[in-house]
Amino acid sequence: MQRAEATREIFWNVPFPWLMYVLLVPTVAIGGYGLYRRIRLWRTGGPAMRWDRPRQRLALVFRHAVGQARTLRRTTRPGFSFAGIFHLMIYTGFVVLTMATTVVMLDHDFGTRIMRGGFYLFFQSLAVDLFGAFLLVGIGLAMIRRWRQKPSRLVFSDEASAILIAIFVVAASGFLVEGWRIAATDDPWGSWSPIGYLIAQGSLAILSESTLTTAHAMVWWGHCVVTFAFLAWAPYTKLAHVVTAPLNIFFANLDGHAASLRPMDFEADDDATLGVHDLAKMSWKDLLDLDACTECGRCTAACPAHTAGKSLSPRDIVLDLRNLMHDGAETLLAAPRGATDDVDDDEPVLPILQSTGTLSAESLWQCTTCAACMEVCPVYIEQLPKILDVRRYLTMEEAEMPQSMADAMTSLERRGHPYPGTRLSRIDWTDGLDVPVMSELDDPDEVDVLLWIGCATALIERNHSTVRALAQLLQQAGVSFAILGREERCNGDAARRMGNEFLFETMARKNQALLERYGVDKIVTPCPHCFNTFKNDYPAMDGNYQVEHHSTFLAKLVDEGRIRPTQASEQNVTFHDPCYLGRYNREFDAPRQLVQISTRGRTPEMTKSREHSFCCGGGGGLSFAEEPAEQRVNRQRARQALATGADVVGVGCPFCTTMLEDGVGAVQGDRPAGESSATSMVVKDIAELLWDAAATSDSSPNPSHDATSRVPGHRGGT
Repeated sequence: MQRAEATREIFWNVPFPWLMYVLLVPTVAIGGYGLYRRIRLWRTGGPAMRWDRPRQRLALVFRHAVGQARTLRRTTRPGFSFAGIFHLMIYTGFVVLTMATTVVMLDHDFGTRIMRGGFYLFFQSLAVDLFGAFLLVGIGLAMIRRWRQKPSRLVFSDEASAILIAIFVVAASGFLVEGWRIAATDDPWGSWSPIGYLIAQGSLAILSESTLTTAHAMVWWGHCVVTFAFLAWAPYTKLAHVVTAPLNIFFANLDGHAASLRPMDFEADDDATLGVHDLAKMSWKDLLDLDACTECGRCTAACPAHTAGKSLSPRDIVLDLRNLMHDGAETLLAAPRGATDDVDDDEPVLPILQSTGTLSAESLWQCTTCAACMEVCPVYIEQLPKILDVRRYLTMEEAEMPQSMADAMTSLERRGHPYPGTRLSRIDWTDGLDVPVMSELDDPDEVDVLLWIGCATALIERNHSTVRALAQLLQQAGVSFAILGREERCNGDAARRMGNEFLFETMARKNQALLERYGVDKIVTPCPHCFNTFKNDYPAMDGNYQVEHHSTFLAKLVDEGRIRPTQASEQNVTFHDPCYLGRYNREFDAPRQLVQISTRGRTPEMTKSREHSFCCGGGGGLSFAEEPAEQRVNRQRARQALATGADVVGVGCPFCTTMLEDGVGAVQGDRPAGESSATSMVVKDIAELLWDAAATSDSSPNPSHDATSRVPGHRGGT
């Protein structure tokens, strides 16, 4: 006798199946309203251009929403995250179970008759059971992590626990329904559903056929009611990220600039408030960010300021703003729409700043602008631009900032650099070197490269050896270059990161005029902050230049054979990735290439390196800030460097040089006498390392430097 085609009766033993469709109506209505309410709140925000390049955006969604690439990645070092793995199990289980439910609907309600034969056996039975098991295992691991391990970065709430329990009940009851159906009907295809089949075999041993039938009907309806209730409730919980996270990824910033800021038009409205201090003045993308947060805490775990014991927490900033948005929903909906509308700035609709806590000025000034929070966020929330927007308000409207930062800002306005106490000039580092200056050349157009020195390089004596090494390497390679000398001024990075957008634009315009006067097309700089500003900030003001960090430029010269290292050292060198070179601009390999050709020793990596690198603590104006010794980020990074056992920390940034020298010196000085090493770790720029390896006997020597030397106004973390 021919065996029947593999399938099953969809509503077997289910009384009043039409009632399910009745229950579906309020489920969709309640859940849909939850999403609609969120969308209404987002639309109160101001404009943000995030609809361009749809193909690139869809590719991002497939990689990070569908493929879970960032979710699977560890936040501190390469490898897979434990939480990411069980989240993938839960996610894929949900996706496959949703697909299976869709197949049932298509087969039963639309008469497609696809739930038949091999497809039924391999997908609807075997695959669904396996992925349902993945879902249950993932939920179990999540419960263990949340209720037993209790990592500090998580937000512990009754809602989060209720979500886990609800998902477990839905999945487990589904397996019970399947198992009891297989047992009661003696399903010939039951073995294709391994989990259900095991439940069936166990149930047959203890339950009668009538009991199985009754239990099946009761649990089927219980499963249906709990599932519908869960679907209706989910949009009102953090589980709404199932929808908001893919949306947020789609609308991510595609410009490759971690701290890109909303442009300000100072001429449009003289009375408009500068910066953001009111939730009603945020963009719709900012508000979507708030609802996309999954509360995973990765941003706070990666934040160097938080790791060092400061109150700054990127996660809590987002969550506090989200609570403010939802608690004040009616107020926000009634306010004039959009960040550019005429909102009464004297009486903010939903004020952001608080006197204490996460949203206090004290907390927001602790940010080093390293963008580690944005690097690890699995749903592409933009925490850093929000912090900088509020800093704009504090600086330009309230004139409220730490005194040492205020001193640096005053110096920027008056002297064109942020070091109020320095007696050094922009050309002191050139003593004994024949370095051409643009203003002294007969024809500046004959110069191929402008060497932009930067304030931290020219005005901190320690960094003179770096730029001297760089200049001599360029001369050795036969590069036609010149400097601006005394005409060089700060490019405005420090002003912008400390919130003074007006001063930044003023300085940028002056620099653009100067560069245009000399016909500058190509710039090489040893400072990643200068590099990032010229590359990513100036183009918005029509300042377009070929900009290279000295690491990539030197690496090309080595590859071309114009620089030939012949005296590689035996020192072990670990490289510290500057945030503004690595994380901001994705340059990780060139500086490591220079390190590797400059030494025959080991080149161990720190536990946090490349895109996971830990900040030196000097960005965002923090190099000018007074900080308690126990909360200095540079000391945290110094400990990570010392843990490698290297002799040298290689760097590619003048801020990193001074911050890490202070940090390494302080940490080594704190060691008990029995733990002190025979030799002290030193900090060297990659240009210094390369010059040591390439210098000839008749080359001009670099002056020695004292590791503790600095200028007044640059704290180096002290």
